[in-house]
Amino acid sequence: MIKGLSRAGVGDVGSIENFIQQAAAQGFGAIDSGGSELIEWINTAGVESAQAFLAKHNVVIGSIGLSVEWRTTEEAFQAGLKQLVEDAAAAAKLGVTACCTYVLPSTDLKAAHFMVLATRRLKTCAQILSAYGIRLGLEFVGPHHLRTNWANPFLWTMEETLDWIAAIGEPNVGLLLDAYHWYTNEGNEEELLRLQPSQIVHVHINDAKPVAVADVLDNDRIYPGEGVIDLGIFLSALKRIGYTGVVAQEILSQEASTASSAELIERSAAGYTKVYTAAGLA
Repeated sequence: MIKGLSRAGVGDVGSIENFIQQAAAQGFGAIDSGGSELIEWINTAGVESAQAFLAKHNVVIGSIGLSVEWRTTEEAFQAGLKQLVEDAAAAAKLGVTACCTYVLPSTDLKAAHFMVLATRRLKTCAQILSAYGIRLGLEFVGPHHLRTNWANPFLWTMEETLDWIAAIGEPNVGLLLDAYHWYTNEGNEEELLRLQPSQIVHVHINDAKPVAVADVLDNDRIYPGEGVIDLGIFLSALKRIGYTGVVAQEILSQEASTASSAELIERSAAGYTKVYTAAGLA
């Protein structure tokens, strides 16, 4: 499994080139990015130069975010589709095969109506991405405080999300599996072992503070190996089912760190060494 980083948890790492260089220097083989960032990079440096830069540092772009607004109005959704096409086209030129979005566990819309709208919209997004060889990953969100943050409960478990993926019915749709949300759902090894690697588009890891699971906050995560999530079990289960893709760190915090990006990436690398060793991957 490829060790990866997102920009969440590495401070102000600057340009994408600097991010790639710093990640590679600490043994990471992937970074997550955004479609707009890739478009800007290609427009500035050129496709061949960007491709060569990635190859030189032995780094891939693990995933881009789904830029289209599918959670609110139909007008906003339709307006975002042109950008999605542009994002996908740029990402494909750099070998990207994953695009991800999160699914909040509650909504101010009526849940059944929201499900109908979201299913159609995400199906459309998946079809666009498929034309560029890109898969769509849906991230279920587990923290308890978000389940009641909006008026009506939606979905927040892996099982529910897999059922929804089946209903969307596009072969390039799967899970963005985040260790934090698995933990806040009190997930276990057995449910991970029931997955097929083809059901997983992308993976995030992070860690949780030693508080009651019901009190874990979405934006209060810590670095892998520094908390109470059994990331050894999480990663070893993924290894056993045959997942070989990117495992990207994502640390959402309430306050920005005062440490430099180099220090934070070095801290991240130490955390990966710890949890990969525990999983038998080092």
